Amino acid sequence: MQLAKVIGTVVATQKYEGLEGIKFLMVQPLTKQQEPEGKPVVAADATFQAGPEELVFIVGSREAAQAMPIPFVPVDHAIVGIVDDVHLS
Repeated sequence: MQLAKVIGTVVATQKYEGLEGIKFLMVQPLTKQQEPEGKPVVAADATFQAGPEELVFIVGSREAAQAMPIPFVPVDHAIVGIVDDVHLS
């Protein structure tokens, strides 16, 4: 899992069967210190609740496909949680 910040939305006029009703969001992966890390990616919102500027957890690869309501749909990244608070020690 990796921290990320929602920075935008993606609109798809056609989707793969099994992805209907799933929101796609642009997210910027972050370090533990919440600094940008790498390039933004498109992530499917498995929580159905993430929105603009929210801090979220994302997963990639096989874990992303398994996080969806219909497992193993073709997604590379998925939002699996919304972060309430971060404490570094």
